[in-house]
Amino acid sequence: MNSVKIQSSLSESDFRAKESYKALRTNLQLCGSDYKVIAVTSSLPDEGKSTVSLNLATALAESGKKVLLIDADLRKSVLVGRIQMEKGTKGLTHYLSGQCPFAEIVCTTNFPQMHLILAGPVAPNPSELLGNKYFKHLIKGVREIYDYVIVDTPPLGSVIDSVVAAQECDGIVLVVAANQTSRKLVQAITSQLQNSNCHLLGIILNKIPMKKNSYYGKYYGKYYGKYYGNSNKK
Repeated sequence: MNSVKIQSSLSESDFRAKESYKALRTNLQLCGSDYKVIAVTSSLPDEGKSTVSLNLATALAESGKKVLLIDADLRKSVLVGRIQMEKGTKGLTHYLSGQCPFAEIVCTTNFPQMHLILAGPVAPNPSELLGNKYFKHLIKGVREIYDYVIVDTPPLGSVIDSVVAAQECDGIVLVVAANQTSRKLVQAITSQLQNSNCHLLGIILNKIPMKKNSYYGKYYGKYYGKYYGNSNKK
């Protein structure tokens, strides 16, 4: 089993973001034990779905859960840029194309309770790979090993891969960037998920501007100051 090092996108001082991911972790756990394989998608590229997938997986692992993060964005992986890995590490496309067994694609990480499957080389037929028998067998097998499986999938507004992958998952989470994605597009995407019988667990509002002069900054700044105190005070 290969070992990779994950570079977290959260700094030690990023209190608000850490609290948000703890809340997200709690909300997921409150969905019940029937929801353990969760797909994460977005409407458009650059909305932060891969960051959400990574930080949610690490938050779950830090709580003592055994977690597997699967990079199923087989067209344009973002996670691979945040991983320090050994040369020749195999990924999901190797397994889905029948080139290697499951044991050769699972990587340990610097988070003791968390394993990772990288996307692997770009394939010419990602949707077909995610819809084949190997992906079904993969998800069926990891259900028996891990407490939670987080599946990072491509943006749904661009390709259909997310819906294909979500058919094998218990639910899907939609990441929406604040002030970036139109309401009509989000409504169209949620309708598409519902029509595809994908269980939409919720929508995560991401990239919220936290400057003091912004709406979100004024509201949340006052909220955190009231309930958690001013982190700048000594």
